Amino acid sequence: MSFSSASLQTTAGHNGIAQSDEQFPADINAIFGIQTFSLEAMRAYLPDDVFASLAKTMQQGEPLDPNIADVVALAMKEWAIEHGATHFTHWFQPLTGGTAEKHESFVTPNVGGGAVAKFSGKDLIQGEPDASSFPSGGLRATFEARGYTAWDPSSPAFVMRIGNTATLCIPTAFASWSGEALDYKIPLLRSIEALNKQALEALRLLGEEKAQKCFATAGSEQEFFLIHQQFYNRRPDLVVTGRTLIGARPAKSQELADHYFGSIPEKVLAYMREVEYRLYRLGVPIKTRHNEVAPSQYEIAPLYEHANISADHQQLIMNILRSTAPKYDMVCLLHEKPFEGINGSGKHLNWSIATDTGLNLLDPGKTPHENLIFLYFAAAVIKAVDQYQGLLRASIASAGNDHRLGGHEAPPAIMSIFLGEELSNIFERIVEGQEHKQLEGGLLGLGTPILPSLPRHSTDRNRTSPLAFTGNKFEFRAVGASQTISWPLTILNTIVADALASMNERLKTLLNEGSSLESALRSLLAEVYQQHRRIVFNGDGYSPEWRTEAQRRGLLELPDSVTALQQLHDPAIIQLFERHSVLSQKELAAREEIFLDQYAKTRIIESLTLLSLVRKSVLPAAFHYGRQLRETANIFNSNIPLEVYTDHFALLIEQLLQKTQALDQEVARIEQLPDTQQRAQEAVTVLVPLLAEIRTLCDNLETLIPAELWHLPTYQEMLFLK
Repeated sequence: MSFSSASLQTTAGHNGIAQSDEQFPADINAIFGIQTFSLEAMRAYLPDDVFASLAKTMQQGEPLDPNIADVVALAMKEWAIEHGATHFTHWFQPLTGGTAEKHESFVTPNVGGGAVAKFSGKDLIQGEPDASSFPSGGLRATFEARGYTAWDPSSPAFVMRIGNTATLCIPTAFASWSGEALDYKIPLLRSIEALNKQALEALRLLGEEKAQKCFATAGSEQEFFLIHQQFYNRRPDLVVTGRTLIGARPAKSQELADHYFGSIPEKVLAYMREVEYRLYRLGVPIKTRHNEVAPSQYEIAPLYEHANISADHQQLIMNILRSTAPKYDMVCLLHEKPFEGINGSGKHLNWSIATDTGLNLLDPGKTPHENLIFLYFAAAVIKAVDQYQGLLRASIASAGNDHRLGGHEAPPAIMSIFLGEELSNIFERIVEGQEHKQLEGGLLGLGTPILPSLPRHSTDRNRTSPLAFTGNKFEFRAVGASQTISWPLTILNTIVADALASMNERLKTLLNEGSSLESALRSLLAEVYQQHRRIVFNGDGYSPEWRTEAQRRGLLELPDSVTALQQLHDPAIIQLFERHSVLSQKELAAREEIFLDQYAKTRIIESLTLLSLVRKSVLPAAFHYGRQLRETANIFNSNIPLEVYTDHFALLIEQLLQKTQALDQEVARIEQLPDTQQRAQEAVTVLVPLLAEIRTLCDNLETLIPAELWHLPTYQEMLFLK
């Protein structure tokens, strides 16, 4: 039977809103970061000399002094115990895409038969979890279980509270006993260092001497769906795969745009408030919240931070979103496409480069010197995206994201950059050697006749572009909602570092030939833009004309993840990662193997789930209604040709039986294929079309079968009952 809004309210609090026991003070400053071992906490718990040493490691990237480890561990333990922690864990990010932890108690027996709380520098710096069951892509055999976690002092430790339990979580890297990266953090940290090296050299060439450190900054907008817990529990496809494998489109979905930026429902607002305050305590700077386009879809977004910390915080955001929802009788869905026919969920990754002096290198700035820097780094991004467009597409490859990209709700699978009319015009005129012609919008002068003025927000934004310049940063809009941002960040950092390295060498050559800085820079910018202008597109990325135009320009179109992931064994890509010491060929090959295996397994799991759903829910309902139709046709004495209706219904059932049998056979065949690449390729070419065909048949049956016989919650119920 179908659910009603009244029945759903019986398990909730007053007016259907679950009540939280937690208090939320109006003064956010009073709670922000109180569950993190922040610089303020370190200053309070550490001797001055130890604090100064650790602060240099955290803020300037200097090597950790091993002599201070025991002192830091003792202070961290005391701080954590005061916050209720009884256990600690090395919190790391294996190649599953989520986080992992093994809890160890602070309690250690002593010789007198009692126990003491103990946590040493060795406990802090290194752990040894069992690594055998984590994806390794061939970096290690299953029987080789040894793996190491290593403390990342640049990301603050924190106390995670779950109910009445508090655990000290220490952000760590995860590597094999032979040193290969088994996680997302190690390559990210390596890429940040590669970017730092090339960005600093560029700044020196451009006359900037103050900065001593450059780093990527990131802030990731998070979209998600919320549905009632009871609906979720009665949808095996949502429980197992995170998305609905069947479901007829409701009469109304998002056509009227009445949900977007509308008033947030009271129950959802209460949930969001608790999510925000839990994140505030962990030092995550959540800034915005609002309704998204699709019904029951929402978004929250943090401010920008150091890319490494932002990646850790993004994992916490997803964790808190999911773990808080059940308190409000809801489930948070982070799948990229949980509902067919309406917008899916992305994770717009805002990315820039900053210095330790506070300079944003992708901000046009207010002085001629800053404008020179901006043009140089903007050109490097253009060059990087064009040269490594396939790799950038591979960075957001997943089975879930394949459903979303190009669906008139997300950027297309063709990579391009939106610069806006004004900035594009500046680069075009540099190429042509012409003076800049001012368009409408506020402009900043460079103070030299050679280079043009620069715009400040003199153009609109383009939501159809995979990578859009938005005034002082680039927004990578193609990242999937469930995805860790560490991998696309690693690739963005690495390809821009490579572009800067090439441009730095070219600029040095021009300067050594006697050119002035302004003349050399203009020549270099013209050269870079002329070679890579094809990647710039300011129009409608959804239009059929753009696909044709992109093909004419020679841009890559990699429509599915399996095709995109082949980029990872391209010799040029292997050389790129090795050149900047981000990933070895062995580590990169392991990631391709893991991502392909994850894709194939995801499709197989979806197929098996759909087969079960059809056999246990759809076909029984269809058979029951089919009998009712035949009985009605036999006793109804009329000129109405009921056999037309019953024959159509019977044909749908017959086709569904044929397709499910075919899917069953194909899954069994594909599971036995020995090669991961082949399994993934068969999954995308064979299983995906079959899943779509079976879905269409089931959705047609849903529209015909009476509600009292259709036991699965419908789209209308799941999306519109608040």
